Amino acid sequence: MAGTSETDPNLVTSYQFPQLTYSYTERDAALYALGVGACSKDAVDDKELKYVYHHESIQVLPTFATLISVEFLSWIKQMPGLVFDPSLLLHGQQYIEIYKSLPSNGCILNKATISGLHDKGKSAVLEVEISSYEKESGVLLCVQRMSLYLRGAGGFSKSSQPYSFSKYPSSQTFTYKIPKSQPFAVFEECTQPSQALLYRLSGDYNPLHSDPKAAETTGFSRPILHGLCTLGFAVRAIIYRICQGDQNMIRNITGKFLLHVYPGETLITEMWVDGMRVVYQLKVKERNKAALSGVVTLNYFTSSL
Repeated sequence: MAGTSETDPNLVTSYQFPQLTYSYTERDAALYALGVGACSKDAVDDKELKYVYHHESIQVLPTFATLISVEFLSWIKQMPGLVFDPSLLLHGQQYIEIYKSLPSNGCILNKATISGLHDKGKSAVLEVEISSYEKESGVLLCVQRMSLYLRGAGGFSKSSQPYSFSKYPSSQTFTYKIPKSQPFAVFEECTQPSQALLYRLSGDYNPLHSDPKAAETTGFSRPILHGLCTLGFAVRAIIYRICQGDQNMIRNITGKFLLHVYPGETLITEMWVDGMRVVYQLKVKERNKAALSGVVTLNYFTSSL
């Protein structure tokens, strides 16, 4: 493979992100929960009301942590040695390992590193790992890895063997296969036509999700839902159906983005229990296509499962 791209893998893999802090309040946690559909079917649902209202303190959904990863996108766009068009960036996968439940409010210190870079010919895959700590105590809350597909950034390999760097061996990556059997549980819900406009208030202001002209330029008929919003819907469904509303059962989350979702479409999350793992697939009902799949690992089971 001839090196035709301006991307410099040595500069990219040695890049040092600045440490960033992320402060949030109970209002932010509640706004996020509403953005991923909490209480959309029933405003007084006892399994979900705790995410948006509580006499003492709001409970935080584990996928709230993904808002932290968005904070690093602006640094990726200006990273030395990485040449790509930000409008062509696609979110490929997201992984979250929960070590301690996120508090109702606080200040989180985040440290990021490049954990992978792969030349895919015309495109490149960039992997970023983010470790998040309570700033005051130093306690590790979660670790995330996001995989970004950068169209037009590939072709930088200097030999016939495509360039590939990974902090983790392939044996440590999560593998799964969607079963052909009937799912253990199914959760169906409609997104709102304004879902992306609500979710963007949590901090992801990419015009692809709000501006019709920006969406059309990128090849979509109208603005699409944020991939991480779709992930929030899927994990909420698993918490509701499998965890009986107990978000603390979640140990880690893997999500692979397969297809865009238009706000207003109906999402069907299918779940299969495999030991302590829940394999899931989220489909768009109107188009009968899978938009997201992955695995959620649990800490424990409820006795009623």
